[in-house]
Amino acid sequence: MTVGVPVHLGRPRPASVTGGALAAMPTAGPLVDTYGRIHTDMRISVTDRCNLRCTYCMPDDGMSFLPHDRLMTADQIVRVARVARALGVTSARLTGGEPLVRRGIVDLVGRLADVGFADLALTTNGTALAPIAARLADAGLRRVNVSCDSLRPDRFARIRRRGELARVLASMDAAERAGLAPLKVNVVLVAGVNDDEVLDFARFGRETGRVVRFIEYMPLDADGTWRRDQVVPGARVLATIDALWPLEPVAVASGDAAPATRYRFRDGSGEIGIIASVTQPFCGTCNRLRLTAEGTIRNCLFCDEELSVANVLARGGSDEELALVLRRAVWAKRAGHGMDDPGFLRPTRSMSMIGG
Repeated sequence: MTVGVPVHLGRPRPASVTGGALAAMPTAGPLVDTYGRIHTDMRISVTDRCNLRCTYCMPDDGMSFLPHDRLMTADQIVRVARVARALGVTSARLTGGEPLVRRGIVDLVGRLADVGFADLALTTNGTALAPIAARLADAGLRRVNVSCDSLRPDRFARIRRRGELARVLASMDAAERAGLAPLKVNVVLVAGVNDDEVLDFARFGRETGRVVRFIEYMPLDADGTWRRDQVVPGARVLATIDALWPLEPVAVASGDAAPATRYRFRDGSGEIGIIASVTQPFCGTCNRLRLTAEGTIRNCLFCDEELSVANVLARGGSDEELALVLRRAVWAKRAGHGMDDPGFLRPTRSMSMIGG
C-alpha cells in the first residue's frame, strides 16, 4: 500500500483511461491502481430498491427504480464475483438499496459463499432480517451491519419514514443468535437531527457488546440537499464519548484498509468505530470497488464514471474481458474523492443507486 497519498485532488478522472497510462496497466497480479493501492474488497449491490425512505438517502416518494429486467441476474453476479476473486478480491459485502428485498437472496448468498471469499457480509436496514437470519448464516453469510439512526421510536420513525425500531432491534438479536457476529450498528449522524444521541448509542454498544459505528453524513442523498454544516465531525463524536467513557485506539494489522477508525473503551466494555469520510478522508488506503445493481463498476462512491460488465456479459464476453473491465476501473482511480476541492461536483446518483 502506498502511504501518504494526497486526497483532495478534485473530481475523479474518467474510468476510460487511454494512451500511455492504459499501456502501463498490469495485466497480471492483483487489482492495483496507479497509486499502489491493492483492491481486495468488493461491494455488490443486488438491488436499488428499498422498503424505507430514510431522509438522508431517499425522498418520501417519486423514486424511480430499475426495471427488474435491468438488474443483474444471480448467475451474472456470481460470475463477476468469481472473476474478482481470481484477481485477489478476498472480501465481499452485499448492499442495496436494501439487499433483503431481493428475491432469492438466501440462495444468492449461498452461491457467493461457494466462490471462496474469506469474508462475506451484508449491510441491511434490519426490517426483514429476523425471519431469515438463521438461513443466511446457514448459507454462508458471516456478518451483518445493521443501520439504525435513532434509539427513540418516534425519531426513528421520522428519520426512516417507514419501519419500526422494535423490529430492527429484534433483528439484531436474531442475527447474533444465528452467529452473524460481531454485529455492527451503523449510525449516520446529521446535525440537529440525531447528534444528541451519541452517548445513547455509545451506552447501547457498551451494554450489548455491539460495535457502534458513527458515520459522517455524505453528499449522496437523492434530494441533493446535503450541506456541510449538517456533518457531525467524527472528532467531535470521539471527544464527546471519551469525556464520559475514556477511549483508546485499537491497534490494527498493517495494511488494514477498513473505513472505520476503531477505538475501545479503556474499561473493557467494547468498542466504537468512526467513519469520517468527509472531515478525515481515508482515500489513501481505500481498497474497495463497487458492482452496481445494473452491472457497472465504480471505483469510488464519489466518481460518476463507470465501466460496464453488463455489456460484456450481454455479448457473451469471456472472463478475461470481465477481468480487463475490473482492471481498467481500478487503474483509473483517483487519489481521493476531492470533496474539499472548489471544483468538486457531487455524484449524480444517490447512495441507494450506487450501493454502499
